[in-house]
Amino acid sequence: MTPATQNSPYTQSQIQIWLRGLLSIAWADGHFDEEEKAAINAMVTSEFAPDIDFSTLEPITPQDLADELHLDSAAAQNFLRMAVMVSLSDGIYSEAENTKIIAFADALNLDSDVLSSLQSTLEKFTSSQPGDSQPKTSTKDKLKKKINNVKPLKPVRDWLDEFSIDDPRLAKFVCKLVPSQCPFERDVQLFGDKVIHIPPMCKVNPLYEQLVGLRFRALTYLADEVGEDVSPYL
Repeated sequence: MTPATQNSPYTQSQIQIWLRGLLSIAWADGHFDEEEKAAINAMVTSEFAPDIDFSTLEPITPQDLADELHLDSAAAQNFLRMAVMVSLSDGIYSEAENTKIIAFADALNLDSDVLSSLQSTLEKFTSSQPGDSQPKTSTKDKLKKKINNVKPLKPVRDWLDEFSIDDPRLAKFVCKLVPSQCPFERDVQLFGDKVIHIPPMCKVNPLYEQLVGLRFRALTYLADEVGEDVSPYL
């Protein structure tokens, strides 16, 4: 039994079902891009379940996930939070991914209002995106101000901030999924539409602070609770 397994509240079987749920989210929008594949494959082979062949993992239905996970409400909420993280990690949060996550929430008998709020808010944000013809500096400043003032996202931010780290494998997954430094510029898409071209200033991401906070708590847990060297994640 590895140290990670000794300190884990989850069985190996639950971890495998958890992984299948994350894969189902990653595949929900009809493609599984290299960033998503690399993030999850790295965890399967090194942290979550090194004995599991990544290629044999298949998507899972919401009801099968609920039947096989047997999680209490707090742990189920953590699964949903991680599912949202997987969706946001590549800069794309699609309608298909959101629909799948809400279906998981319903199967786990969890309130999905916060997820519906996220979808509604991001749809409004997409519909009001500025034109590409505007000056870059003006566009960036307006978007940052708009994002910071999106009050409907507060429940989502508060919900993500409640992510509890109680498993070394989950902590390592967070450290690998969320980059230690601001990613390079990219186009962010929400529900299939380009929302904004993000320069190397991640704080224009409406949930950037939550992702950074999750990573910090994961690092703290690994260093203080597990006693692990976290320098590989810095």
